[in-house]
Amino acid sequence: MKHNKLFEPIQIGDCWIKNRIALAPINLQSLSDEYGGHTQRATEYYVEFAKGGVGLIISGVFKVENEVERLGGIAYPPRVPEHLHCTWPLLITPGSIRMYAEMMQRIHAYGSKMFFQLSAGPGRNAWWPGYTAVSASEIPVENNPNVSTRALTTKEVEKLVDAFGVAAAACYSAGVDGVEIHGHEGYLIDQFLTKNWNHRTDKYGGSPENRARFPIEILHKIKDTVGKNYPVEFRMGMKHFIESGPNPQFKYGNSAVNPWNASLDRSGYEDLGRDVPESMEIVKLLAEAGYDGFHVDAGCHESTYWAHPPTYFDHPVYPEYAEMVKKVVNVPVMAVGRLDDPDICEGILEKGMADMCAIGRGLLADPYWSKKVQMGAIEDIRPCLGCQEGCLNFRQYIGCQVNPVCGREMLYGNLTPALTKKKVMVVGGGVAGLEAARVATIRGHDVTLYERSTELGGHLIEAGVPDFKKDYRRLLQWYKIQLEKLKVKIVYNTNVTYSTVKEKNPEAVVVATGSSPLTMNISSTKSLNVVTCCDLLNGLSDAGDSVVVIGGGSVGCETALWLSRQGKKVVVIEALGSVARDMQNSNRKMLLDLLKREDVAIVVNTSVLEISDDGVATVDKNFAKKTYKCDTVALALGMKPETEL
Repeated sequence: MKHNKLFEPIQIGDCWIKNRIALAPINLQSLSDEYGGHTQRATEYYVEFAKGGVGLIISGVFKVENEVERLGGIAYPPRVPEHLHCTWPLLITPGSIRMYAEMMQRIHAYGSKMFFQLSAGPGRNAWWPGYTAVSASEIPVENNPNVSTRALTTKEVEKLVDAFGVAAAACYSAGVDGVEIHGHEGYLIDQFLTKNWNHRTDKYGGSPENRARFPIEILHKIKDTVGKNYPVEFRMGMKHFIESGPNPQFKYGNSAVNPWNASLDRSGYEDLGRDVPESMEIVKLLAEAGYDGFHVDAGCHESTYWAHPPTYFDHPVYPEYAEMVKKVVNVPVMAVGRLDDPDICEGILEKGMADMCAIGRGLLADPYWSKKVQMGAIEDIRPCLGCQEGCLNFRQYIGCQVNPVCGREMLYGNLTPALTKKKVMVVGGGVAGLEAARVATIRGHDVTLYERSTELGGHLIEAGVPDFKKDYRRLLQWYKIQLEKLKVKIVYNTNVTYSTVKEKNPEAVVVATGSSPLTMNISSTKSLNVVTCCDLLNGLSDAGDSVVVIGGGSVGCETALWLSRQGKKVVVIEALGSVARDMQNSNRKMLLDLLKREDVAIVVNTSVLEISDDGVATVDKNFAKKTYKCDTVALALGMKPETEL
């Protein structure tokens, strides 16, 4: 077996874990019930990872109480307006024990262990009009620097400490194997640990020892309540990556502007949150206090793309931070951050940078990652795109863009053999057609896939062209391998018509003919090359030295970044008030910062009047006209469905 180190057992506190693979915590409020507990769907979701061979499952975050920091969630008053939609709280309560006890029995049956992640709450990270957020001190809230938090009293902090003991006792009673304290991402405990946010003068403020007192008292309360051998791990953020303060142009509700500026760089500036030296002081204090392990990451809400690394990051993101912690502690250290490549994980463990590897979204994409690595079937692992459209879209049930089963295990989890086997024609070799052909074949149908070009993939092909989108190439390769293994019949260079369907006489037709780029009416031009972004990416046309991209959605912005990195001068023109609105927040923020770094000009609230030899003539919302000279116009106006068949 190539990845031996990954499958060595390890001990955290009094808990033996069969391998060194952990499911990183991902919020699961979307699968909560009216009492703040999990639904049966949540149980099936977690059990799937145990079936897949994960050694340690770490739950999404649980709030330990809802009185000191009263938050309105789906069923908790005060009800939050739907457009603000706060998903907190998911609560640990004694009434939750029966549901969790059943879940733990099923997880243990597969030899996996589970820790519950416990939190004091979001603090300054949760605010909406009419609500007063709390924190260690009076400091600006994260999403509106014009509003300040209320400082918790000493007695309120002590009450929170007591609540951790009650919550841990509930976990212990349910058979949960240990707990992880949520001390990262700029949430309430993290705010106490950070001198730039903690200005207290009582026992919880001032020196590093005092700022670390809150999580240390939490540790002692848990150990005193459920026993000194019960594992308690700490999730530690090593750096916040906040480069500069609030933008004076910021107005609450304007999603186009980030009030704080995150940094794409790891060093070279003063971090306005907490930086590595301060974090190392805290880690040593927590280790001396008796924490049984550390789970090491980085980032916060202001720099959300560090806390939730998007597709634009290479694999891995920050294992060096785990290595720093491992050098100063004598307990297991867990690395995290785009670790869904087994060779990378094995290398981190072999080099002694960490003792375990936590994988979040990679396991959502393929919960059987562990078993496939152990069997040497690496090519069968379905890759994560880093898109975050399913896993971090809190307005919907948790899911995954490449794994339809995720969060819907009760509905789609078992691909049972079809009672009636059919002759199935799948028309279109894009991602929808590929998935339809794969699933129908697994269920026993006789499938033939028809593709009008010479290559499978559809829009996945151009999506994977830029270097920063290589995970899309991995997904396409995965589909090709799966269809080859399933011996799916593929017919290329065939444009299916009604006559084709009549001739082949299938019992079922899946129409997956996809879409094509929208275009616009333009004047006749001799000197300008007007082309769609799809054609540019596919190499069907070349771009000149200066390019105007019309359309500021994800396709236009990513194409602009790709062109700029080739040395082109690029302008993006968008009719709406902001760009990349069709993307998940972390990916969007990082893409905007990358475009800024590349000096891509973003022009919003502007419509195109005409494209001619003079360039692209525009008018903005104030009716001011301007012409942008260029030698190439790239159209990113969206897609229209191909519905002819």
